[in-house]
Amino acid sequence: MRICSLLPSATEILYALGLGEAIVGVSHECDYPAQARSKPCLVRTAIDQDRMSSGDIDRAVRAALTAHRSLYEVDIEALRRARPDLVITQSLCDVCALDASAALSALRALNPPPRVVTVHPHSLEGLFQDIRTIGHATNRNAEAGGLVRGLLERMERVRARIPADAPSPAVFCLEWLDPPMASGHWVPEQVARAGGRDVLGRAGAPSRYVTWEEVVAAAPQILVLMPCGFPIERTRRELSILTSQSWWQALPAVRDGRVYLVDGPSYFNRSGPRLIDGIELLAGLFHPEQCGDLLPGAAAVAAL
Repeated sequence: MRICSLLPSATEILYALGLGEAIVGVSHECDYPAQARSKPCLVRTAIDQDRMSSGDIDRAVRAALTAHRSLYEVDIEALRRARPDLVITQSLCDVCALDASAALSALRALNPPPRVVTVHPHSLEGLFQDIRTIGHATNRNAEAGGLVRGLLERMERVRARIPADAPSPAVFCLEWLDPPMASGHWVPEQVARAGGRDVLGRAGAPSRYVTWEEVVAAAPQILVLMPCGFPIERTRRELSILTSQSWWQALPAVRDGRVYLVDGPSYFNRSGPRLIDGIELLAGLFHPEQCGDLLPGAAAVAAL
């Protein structure tokens, strides 16, 4: 089997199912595990996150969506060379990755056309279903079942560590800096399973723009900065967007020194198996006495 994965979460799932050797093409964002970076890249993006500010990126995205332009372009010749039997794409977010319609349009150039699997998770259960779907499409049903069971067991171990009477801190997960966005989809679930209470996110719903007035009114006790696509050091470069605000010092999370920078792409922005690592990470931040040892190395740092 020859597989092209056009989104990083599917690439992670394929490797977890033991299908790394079958992958013959990936997207520009497929960087985990490290072996994925050596695969032919089939997708280019018009957004340069390293050179553009958060505000510039947001304006460029809005302009493209208004003009009905895709943010991504498929390298048709590279796709032809890959000769895939199976292509995995997504219909969750046109901003985060190549959307299904653009992928299907590119695949018309192939003869014979490959099978296409489209995933669209909005929750942790959606992640588990995607693993099963990809496992079924690749004849890895047993491996997919084992992977899901292992992830569920890890979530249960986190739950068992947190005392039933432990307070659930008010948490705000910031998915974009300028303008501010509250995380949605699976992130509020991650927060809840880690023993917290997401005060602005909406489970199962898309991430949404919020105002700084809403953030102040929500009075988060813990603030987790997870801008979409930004590793920790990239987020740190624009931290002044927050710290320069007049209301910044009024936030309980700031006063108590509970503002954290986390690796968003690894543990929160992508619907792959490492979302469970993200739950463990949050549990370590929310309940350090019971779960501090669960924090993945270098995955979270205090912002202040």
